[in-house]
Amino acid sequence: MTVDAQERLDTTALLAAADPSDILRQVASSAAQVRAAVRATQEADLAEIFAAGRPRAIVVTGMGGSGVAGDVLAAIGGRGCPAQVFPVHDYQLPAWVGAADLVIAVSCSGGTEETIAAAAEAVRRGCRLIGVGGEGSQLAMIAQQARAPFIGVQSAGMPRSTLWGLSMPLVVIAGRLGLLEAGGEEYEAAAAELERISHLCRPDSESFVNPAKSLALELSGTLPMIWGTSPLTGVAAYRFACQLNENAKYPAVTGTLPEANHNQVVTFDGPFATGLDGIGEDGSAVPLRLVMLRDSVEHPQVARRREESALLAAERGVRVTELAAAGGGPLERLASLVQLIDYATVYLAIALGIDPGPVAAIQELKARIA
Repeated sequence: MTVDAQERLDTTALLAAADPSDILRQVASSAAQVRAAVRATQEADLAEIFAAGRPRAIVVTGMGGSGVAGDVLAAIGGRGCPAQVFPVHDYQLPAWVGAADLVIAVSCSGGTEETIAAAAEAVRRGCRLIGVGGEGSQLAMIAQQARAPFIGVQSAGMPRSTLWGLSMPLVVIAGRLGLLEAGGEEYEAAAAELERISHLCRPDSESFVNPAKSLALELSGTLPMIWGTSPLTGVAAYRFACQLNENAKYPAVTGTLPEANHNQVVTFDGPFATGLDGIGEDGSAVPLRLVMLRDSVEHPQVARRREESALLAAERGVRVTELAAAGGGPLERLASLVQLIDYATVYLAIALGIDPGPVAAIQELKARIA
């Protein structure tokens, strides 16, 4: 007897058995991560960092589920941030980074080779440095040797499930430096929003009332093209694709309006939209699905582009899913989308009969280049 996708998601015993690494529990810990990270950062000795004043730029180096913390900080800071926030996903820092800048190295394990290399380079250049990640790690040792602050983070289980534990130290630091209009009320509002979404998306909530399970079933068997309608929801779109990759082992295309209207929109006239033969090995096409991540703060012309893009897609047979961020500040808005995304990608893996925990290809690649 075969088990269909919805039955996998709505049968408690099947759902639990399909998630042996307990990724759903890890996602549910998000609000607790926010509160714990805020406390840890407030208790850390950052006096010298704050005494030195506002940096020219905050450069955040990190990879994968850890590195997205830099993108989160950049999204929350937005265009109004008085200092540049520059995420680096690489071994090397840009040539312009120097003593006037603050480098924050983020690694959940504390041993990510690219992050270690960039952190060591920051020390050599005389940059202010802060380490965020696993206690007793190589990154913690680099910070100790450089007499730099280090904020320990307790992993939720996987780096990709520890987004808020890794991101909130950066948000608190930027707030203390006067780069963000964020404080205790904003942090608690984000934690409360994460709890609200977690309640809606909990495993024992059936798919017809569970927005994350419904989203997973909509995405199954399609090629998601995910568009953000602001820089903030553009980061949420990137997070969505990464979580689809790691949790569901599933591909996705991402973009942000208005740029996506100048290139990706043309795929509405292609074979993934029209169902022409010749895409899959069996001669069938994978249907495109447009997923719009709508911000509550949008440029008026981008709002028009979003509306017309959805109509254009529907007229060509491309199905459209629209997800709206909550109101409130940027941290709360981002939290509302990311938590739904994180649940949905785990549910998609389970619906497809895939264990969401392992990332075997990443581990194999690391072994090959070690």
